[in-house]
Amino acid sequence: MMDTEELRKHAKQIRINIVKMVANAKSGHPGGSLGAADIVTALYFNEMDITPENVHGTDRDRFVLSKGHNSPLLYAALSEKGILKDDLMTFRKIDSNLQGHPNMNETTGVDMSSGSLGQGLAVANGMALADRLSKKDHRIYCLLGDGECEEGEVWEAAMSAAHYKLDALCAIVDINGLQIDGNTADVIGPEPFDKKFEAFGWHVVKCDGHDFDDLKRAFDEARSTKGQPTVILAKTIKGKGVSFMENKAEWHGTAPNAEQTALALKELEAE
Repeated sequence: MMDTEELRKHAKQIRINIVKMVANAKSGHPGGSLGAADIVTALYFNEMDITPENVHGTDRDRFVLSKGHNSPLLYAALSEKGILKDDLMTFRKIDSNLQGHPNMNETTGVDMSSGSLGQGLAVANGMALADRLSKKDHRIYCLLGDGECEEGEVWEAAMSAAHYKLDALCAIVDINGLQIDGNTADVIGPEPFDKKFEAFGWHVVKCDGHDFDDLKRAFDEARSTKGQPTVILAKTIKGKGVSFMENKAEWHGTAPNAEQTALALKELEAE
């Protein structure tokens, strides 16, 4: 297990690479990628059994990035872990493996091709069921956006996961209160997540998505919960780490210009 300081160093480098990738491509989704960086750092460096050695097989834990537009975060994390060898600066370039939305057939370490919102949890259900049938004891993690949870398929999958008592499944909802069209509360209003998931038969854990100790507590509780799936409701700040991006919906899918990139990297390097 890594200590908090080590995790912070990894998260810092992941955020730096997110900004560089999106700026270099002149397109991408920095806001949610930066906001969920601590969650994904905790998963890849403390929680999941995934290494450069076992990544090419299925005898390991798996991660589904349901909100696939946050691919810069996934690529940066896989690179930081030593799993992904591709040049991150080829992100969104022609013929690159690092597409705008992750492709499991082309990119090492990607466990699901995602991008069409709402589909990831259903696929994670299938992974958990397959492991059960194969008598394998692995954890399946699925990261969803709070705006994404406006999709009906999320709740069909939630109902299915509870019905089959998929206790190896842990969903994480990245709750930053923003989506491409503005405040989630103004678009459809998916809250209250806790009561909804409880009604669908899930064990619910709340945590601070930027506090590594709190994230560890949440993942430990999920691991120890038996007989039902667990959802972690992680409160985050969209654009975390870059002051002018924080809590701004316009940075959902906007690339920084050269001046903004320099400012963002200066802030991140100073952390």
